[in-house]
Amino acid sequence: MSVRELYVKGAHVWIPDREQVWRCAQLTQDYKNHLVTVTFEDGQTQEIKVKSDEELPPLRNPEILIGENDLTSLSYLHEPAVLYNLQVRFCNQNAIYTYCGIVLVAINPYEELPIYGPDTISAYRGHSMGDLDPHIFAVAEEAFTQMERDNRDQSIIVSGESGAGKTVSAKYAMRYFASVGGSDSETQIEKKILASNPIMEAIGNAKTTRNDNSSRFGKYIELDFTRSYSIMGANMRTYLLEKSRVVFQAPEERNYHIFYQLCSAASDKKYSHLRLGHQDNFHYLNQGSSPSIEGVDDGADFIETCKALSLLGISEATQNQMFRILAGILHLGNIVIQDNGGDASTIDKGDESLAIVAELLGISASELKMWLCHRKITSGREVFTKPVTLSEATFSRDALAKHIYAKLFDWIVKEINKCFAAPTKPFRFIGVLDIYGFETFEINSFEQFCINYANEKLQQQFNQHVFKLEQEEYVKEQIEWEFINFYDNQPCIDLIESKLGILDLLDEECRMPKGSDQSWVEKLYDKCKKWDHFSKPRLSNTSFLIAHFADKVGYECAGFLEKNRDTVSEEQINLLKSSQISLVHALFTEKAQVAPTKVKVLPTGPSPAHSSKQMRKSVGSQFRDSLNLLMLTLNSTTPHYVRCIKPNDDKMAFTFDPTRAIQQLRACGVLETVRISAAGYPSRWTYHEFFCRYRVLCTSRDIVRNDMRLTCEKIIANMITDEDKFKFGRTKIFFRAGQVAYMEKLRADRLSACGIMIQKNVRMYIHRNRFRRMRNSAIVIQKYARGMASRRLAHHMRQTAAAIKIQACVRGWVKRVQYRRLVYTITRLQAHARGCWARQKYQHMRRDRAAIVIQKNVRQWLTRRRYLRAMRGFVIVQGLVRCFLARRQLKKLKIEAKSIEHQKKLNKGLENKIISLQQKLTEMKNENSFISSYKEEITVLKTRVTDLKGVEKQLKASNNQVSELEARIAELTKELEMERGEKMDVLTQKERADKENRELIEKLNEENVRLTKELSDAQKEETKRESEEYLRRKFEAEKQQLILENTDEKSGYQRLLKEFNRLEQKNEHLEEELAKFKGGNAHKRTASNVSNLSGASDAPTELVHDDASEFSSFPGDDDIGYGSVRSRSSEMSDSNRNLDNIEWSSQKTGDTSEIKIQVPQKLQELEMENAKLKDDLNRLRKSIADSEPQNNRVQEFMRQFEALQDELERRREECIQLRTVLANRAHDLRSVTQTSYGKDVDIVNEDGELVLAYQTQKQVNRQLEDELKKEKQRLHETETDYKGELERLRRDNERQQKLLAQNLCKSDATNSETLLQSEIMRLTSENLNLQGQVDNLTEQLKKYKRSLRAYAKKLKEAGGGDPTDMLDVNTTNEGEVLPIIRKKEREYMGMFEYDRREEMQIIRVLVYELKPRVAVTLLPGLPAYILFMCIRHTDHINDDEKVRSLLNNIVNGVKRVIKKRHEDLDSTVLWLSNVLRLLHNLKQYSGDKAFQAENTVKQNEQSLKNFDLSEYRQVLSDIAVWIYNGVIKLMEEKVQPLIVPSILEHEAIAGLSGNKPGGMRGRTGSVARELESPVEPQKALDLLLKEMTQFYRTLAMFGTDPELITQVFRQIFYFICAGSLNNLLLRKDMCHWSKGMQIRYNLSHLEQWTRDMRLHESGVTDTLAPIIQAAQLLQARKSDDDVHSICDMCDKLSVSQIIKILNLYTPADEFEDRVPISFIHKIQAKLQERAEGEQAQATLLMNTKFAFPVRFPFNPSSIHLEDIELPDALPLTMLKKV
Repeated sequence: MSVRELYVKGAHVWIPDREQVWRCAQLTQDYKNHLVTVTFEDGQTQEIKVKSDEELPPLRNPEILIGENDLTSLSYLHEPAVLYNLQVRFCNQNAIYTYCGIVLVAINPYEELPIYGPDTISAYRGHSMGDLDPHIFAVAEEAFTQMERDNRDQSIIVSGESGAGKTVSAKYAMRYFASVGGSDSETQIEKKILASNPIMEAIGNAKTTRNDNSSRFGKYIELDFTRSYSIMGANMRTYLLEKSRVVFQAPEERNYHIFYQLCSAASDKKYSHLRLGHQDNFHYLNQGSSPSIEGVDDGADFIETCKALSLLGISEATQNQMFRILAGILHLGNIVIQDNGGDASTIDKGDESLAIVAELLGISASELKMWLCHRKITSGREVFTKPVTLSEATFSRDALAKHIYAKLFDWIVKEINKCFAAPTKPFRFIGVLDIYGFETFEINSFEQFCINYANEKLQQQFNQHVFKLEQEEYVKEQIEWEFINFYDNQPCIDLIESKLGILDLLDEECRMPKGSDQSWVEKLYDKCKKWDHFSKPRLSNTSFLIAHFADKVGYECAGFLEKNRDTVSEEQINLLKSSQISLVHALFTEKAQVAPTKVKVLPTGPSPAHSSKQMRKSVGSQFRDSLNLLMLTLNSTTPHYVRCIKPNDDKMAFTFDPTRAIQQLRACGVLETVRISAAGYPSRWTYHEFFCRYRVLCTSRDIVRNDMRLTCEKIIANMITDEDKFKFGRTKIFFRAGQVAYMEKLRADRLSACGIMIQKNVRMYIHRNRFRRMRNSAIVIQKYARGMASRRLAHHMRQTAAAIKIQACVRGWVKRVQYRRLVYTITRLQAHARGCWARQKYQHMRRDRAAIVIQKNVRQWLTRRRYLRAMRGFVIVQGLVRCFLARRQLKKLKIEAKSIEHQKKLNKGLENKIISLQQKLTEMKNENSFISSYKEEITVLKTRVTDLKGVEKQLKASNNQVSELEARIAELTKELEMERGEKMDVLTQKERADKENRELIEKLNEENVRLTKELSDAQKEETKRESEEYLRRKFEAEKQQLILENTDEKSGYQRLLKEFNRLEQKNEHLEEELAKFKGGNAHKRTASNVSNLSGASDAPTELVHDDASEFSSFPGDDDIGYGSVRSRSSEMSDSNRNLDNIEWSSQKTGDTSEIKIQVPQKLQELEMENAKLKDDLNRLRKSIADSEPQNNRVQEFMRQFEALQDELERRREECIQLRTVLANRAHDLRSVTQTSYGKDVDIVNEDGELVLAYQTQKQVNRQLEDELKKEKQRLHETETDYKGELERLRRDNERQQKLLAQNLCKSDATNSETLLQSEIMRLTSENLNLQGQVDNLTEQLKKYKRSLRAYAKKLKEAGGGDPTDMLDVNTTNEGEVLPIIRKKEREYMGMFEYDRREEMQIIRVLVYELKPRVAVTLLPGLPAYILFMCIRHTDHINDDEKVRSLLNNIVNGVKRVIKKRHEDLDSTVLWLSNVLRLLHNLKQYSGDKAFQAENTVKQNEQSLKNFDLSEYRQVLSDIAVWIYNGVIKLMEEKVQPLIVPSILEHEAIAGLSGNKPGGMRGRTGSVARELESPVEPQKALDLLLKEMTQFYRTLAMFGTDPELITQVFRQIFYFICAGSLNNLLLRKDMCHWSKGMQIRYNLSHLEQWTRDMRLHESGVTDTLAPIIQAAQLLQARKSDDDVHSICDMCDKLSVSQIIKILNLYTPADEFEDRVPISFIHKIQAKLQERAEGEQAQATLLMNTKFAFPVRFPFNPSSIHLEDIELPDALPLTMLKKV
């Protein structure tokens, strides 16, 4: 293919232009005869003659390639293509970054962009350079990744001219390293690195005409990393500070920022000693006439600078000294030096600035004045002082100021490096070089020469590196290549730095005593004319030209020598060394080697022998050495390049000046990179990508699926015949420049031909169908037309016949209407006449009737008036009489009330006597009499209730006369005051009652002390049991001996005894049944007071004894049938044996001793009658309480009374139970003796020891029984007092209510309201006080109960053993007959009892050692249930230490397990489920009504009683949140590698997207890692769905709450959406309609998955809305008519995201139009309305670390705790179910 073939009609070319640099034009005809005819976009036509094909104008790239991320991906690589591509990306797409091979081109937008946040850093982390859109973070990630992968140091070289954004780019690169390599140490070096930026900007940046924040020095920062690649330190090197700016600024420029910041703080008293003021008052600051910068607050920047200095460890004292030096420099510039005539100069003695400088710098003012205007000259041994001229003195002053500032700058850099210094040797480093770019001005001096010299060195290194990478790529792909010629600027470098070069001649001239700039430039003309890069201007003898790589630059020689020398008077240096300011002294006494810029000091005498050679080096030599050192450093690292471009000189946002841009592109080496790429094979395709793109250019038989290379060779053979235009590599195809455009043209032609063929056939089909429809339509029309004509004829005939019929009917109707109207008129006339006559007659009769009614009413009114006047008088008389009677009745009631209280006081002592007499009677008689007295009281109460009701009726009757008693309100008010006095008496009585209650409480406390003392006495009596044990052992030995002697007698007697026992048991059973039948209404046991032991069986215990069992069961450790002391039994017939009924009889003659136990039948009848009376009493109490439901005090005292009565009953039954135990012992002893010895009982008791021991035990038991009786009697007295108090309060309440009712009837509205309010407040106060007393008494009662429990325990021990042991049936021999105990099925309380010493073992089994594979086989949440049941037991026993220990161990155990297994998803989900179940259980059984709505009655009864564990609920909730976040993190880590391949890259139809040609990025050796996707995109979607399904199954398998599962997948889907959308926003190659269709298809699989898992109704898929809308935006039409629909459709996308997608949108083929800029502007304008109410519109990327609020909805369990059993898989034998 020749070049001519591309220059055809319609082709686009670039034509040079002076203003726009290049203009696009279109060929109007094919190129021929060396003539090119073009038409510009404005319609202008031009003919261009070319001499040869090489001079043809450059071709424009196809539309599909314009706006590419990488310039090397362009088919035509030349200057206009690069310039236009950058302009399109910058202006149309607002993209400031573009790749050019390995170079990142950054254009300064002059506007803050939201592309540098933490989300953007996270998006670029882990991605290769080229995977996402170009960005400074991509270069930083490339460098960081290569350092990790290759263990090689890296460098990032940021260059560009002033105002191009070098400093900002370097700052963002360091921010990226600080974020991804941040250390966790206390030093936080990454923060210090970022904090150094404001300091260096303050002392090294200034405003220039091109940039408001231009760096006036170069710096190289090395970030040091450890072996784990975290930042450990840093080091900064600076180059060529522009010191001349300290003393001089050009117009519209400023000095360094720090001076203006200091002046802004002049008003601060803290800096008043600096004597500062407005910046216009200082000579060194007002020369540029630009004291301020728009949008910059110097005061705020100064505060930030001070904070940064403090963060870097510079103390305030040192900062103050720094500011003194800086202020001294400013005042030094204000020193006025005057001409003193001739060659001398002087300073006025009264110069204020001179004194201030001396004070601030701590030096002598006179010496400073001296050495500013004089200098020393040494001649031999003589030293002379010579005055200097005004210009020399001014130069000396300025040189001193520059030198001081340079020294301070170097010191600050050194201090920053000290702060950055790593404690150990770094492992690797990444260097960031921020250095000035190529500069050329109208007048260029020494600074520009050094800058351009440095850029020559950097460009040489850059060219060599690019060439090296290009050649390495060819070698790697194993293709033949030829040496690529590239521009070598080594001759230019040799011109500058070689022997007899420019720098060498400059140093030589500086050493000459009378050297001058003119003599030096003349030497250059003579010595350097041999260099091709050096030339002399034609019209100047003071300048020279150097041909740099970027452009030819002319330098003026003026000032070169002085700037190269940089001299300062030695006397001035010595003066500063003598400063009293420590920092000033340190600056000028430190070793010269420390400072990076050296200063030559003019000696006054012979140089000392120890002076180093380095001290005499010039500035140029030092810069050359430091530059060579920098190049060595860069060559030892892997470089990465960032080229910053300044788009315009007006600092306008997103405005592109092609002229300025092309100058910088030529200067920064971007075009050289393009030229090197174009010289080789710039376009590179993988075989698969090439096949997918150009498959349309081959036939099916050319495709070899197993060999893509062979297929591609066949395709290329049909297109390109010149083999030099392409090369086949190992994995890629390489093309020369322009070949891709040619192939795109062929592809477009083929697609166009296919499109025409499709259109032809479609149009033919459409027209054929249209003709057929038209023919069919004509036939149908004809048919319907003929039918219509026939129908019209028939219709006309029908209309004629109908008209005749209608005429006949109408005429008949008219005649009938006329006749009816005539009849109607006559009838109405007759009616009106008759009505008039009737109305006249009616009016006459009405007037007569009205007169009669008026007469009647008048007579009636006169009679009623006389009657009412008489009745009014009668009523007044009756009212007066009734008032008199009411007052008499009120006085009588008051007297009666007072007499009742008095009678109560008189009878108080009598009541106490009665109570004491009643206590002497037996218990049952006392209770009967007590009940009888209650009957009498109830009768009296009923009588009083009847009386009160009568009184109430009288009050109601009197209320009807309120209106008649209003005249006597004043008198009743006085009586009310008297009644208030009586109320005071009532309050006094109340206080007396309170005092009595306190005395009662004190008595109860004393009684408690007494019981405690008695308990201790009972413990002392335990020693008495030792004698009993000795008796038992002796008796057992005797029994064994007697058994051997009387075996024969005993065997016969035993059979009879068994029969006797059986009949006796049967008899007792029948008696019990009879007692039950008679006492059916007796008290029944309740669940609250039934002991587990006593309630084990309702059936009688059968005792079948033989001789062996009798003797083996005799000791007191198995008293069969003995229950809990606290138990209450309703069947008393077999347990009312009294010790008093036991009779001992002893016969000396050998008769059998018998123990007789009598159970009187009368006692049972009394019990039954007592129970009936109690029921009656309870019913009466209930009726009294119900009669006054509004009286809360009565209700409360009734409940207290019932509780006390119940407690008294329980204790009475305990006493009876104890008696039963003793009786059983006596019965057992009798049975044993009779069984063993028959009638010879006295053998056992020969010496009387048995009877003596038993009598002793009996006395002990009786003593204990008496104590119980006394306690019962005391409680009975308390109960009586409470009843009396209750009755008194009830009467008082009734009296108060009666008085209140009377007062309400007598007083006015205001007094009534006041009285009612005061009474209610008083009654409320009394109620609260009484309630508090009741609570105190209840607490004391609980204490007494606990004391009685301990007392009963001692009583049990005294009775012969623990009740639990009495039900034990020990294992016996086969011949022994054991007692049979029949038990009911046990009812569990839903608790697990455990020993606190085994607490850690429980935690180890349930928490530490529980494996997920074991937990799956158990009930979901079983560990949580078991732990909660243990917590319930601790609450049941009220052991706060135990519950605290258990909960703390649970919490610590769960934390330890999660920390250890945080990477195991099964373990984290397991404990997330169990922690939440434990949390739900704590809520469900907390007792709060809010959590008991779904509980059963049994579950409410099992609520925690003693502990409030709400604080631990919060702790568990926090742990659950922590575990939840860990689960989410694990899931996100597994899902993250699958997001992009499955959502963005997966293609259901392979090749549909049609990849576009790519560039060098991502394919050269310098780009980051060669990491492939962890999975193939075609399999990624299935793997993602598989992972999601596995997550769901894991959560469901361990019983996670459904609401929590929804929250988990809502978070995961958000993460998927954020990751995919962020990647889409950073990938231009993904933004086209076919990819949008693929993305939408892939997302539909996720939506279907949620429907399969029944999660779609919970709104999980709503989190996918942003990525769904992004896919829809890619597919939507983009015309002006679609603006509103697109804005409405993309409501979940931010404005910046929508605009970014539209800017990135690229047509997949040339058949689709690009998105017009006007359309994007309309969308943006429409979205601004929505953006006004949104705060996050500036955010481009979604926050991948965003987390939805975690909520744990309360989920009560329907599982009953009592049904939970311990599985065999858990070794928890230490737990006992209760």
